[in-house]
Amino acid sequence: MDQSQNLSHQAGQAMGQAKEKAGNMMDSASNAAQSAKESCQETGQQMQAKAQGAADAAKNSVGANK
Repeated sequence: MDQSQNLSHQAGQAMGQAKEKAGNMMDSASNAAQSAKESCQETGQQMQAKAQGAADAAKNSVGANK
């Protein structure tokens, strides 16, 4: 293999490695976004449950829950 072919081969390898790294970074970003979404949904559900509990407690204290 002459020097030109060797450089071309190395350039191809470098490009393949860069594409692999970019793909891995995109996967990591996607996983982080999904995790954040799930965390927000869970927090929203907890807040909704607390608000419902507070509303029920208020109704009970004024006798409106009968």
